[in-house]
Amino acid sequence: MPELNPYARFIDARPIETILAATPHTLVELAEAIGTDRLDVAPAPGKWTPAEILCHLADCEIAFGFRLRQTLAQDHHIMQPFDQDKWAATYSGVTAQQALFAFAAMREWNLILIRNAPAGAAIKPVSHPERGTMTFATIIETMAGHDNNHILQLQKLAAAK
Repeated sequence: MPELNPYARFIDARPIETILAATPHTLVELAEAIGTDRLDVAPAPGKWTPAEILCHLADCEIAFGFRLRQTLAQDHHIMQPFDQDKWAATYSGVTAQQALFAFAAMREWNLILIRNAPAGAAIKPVSHPERGTMTFATIIETMAGHDNNHILQLQKLAAAK
């Protein structure tokens, strides 16, 4: 049986909402540390560039936001998985700055939803076709672990100057 949250191992001791709120600023700092001359350079053949990682995070923020909203709006909602590599095929020509702006705006919008979610929302169930039954809270925890996973990747790229 697959894990409900495959990114759980990336969650640190900070409260989940703290991780989520800090990510946009952390990504800006990492993009600056990597430098504009390296944001569009893949670290190895077949690997995403730092800018593509930022685009992926913006795309995932759309997906997470939709999943959170569907979970609140529908009983017994079944999430739709997506192929991240097919979504990434559209990243050519999108700048790191554009991705950072989109991510930050959508993250703030999702944090407003999370903070204003009705009582009992955390335990509302939702089904993922590949991972099984999870909850609204599991989606939020997945967001935090996913953030930290990609932050670690970008930290390694920033350190590899």
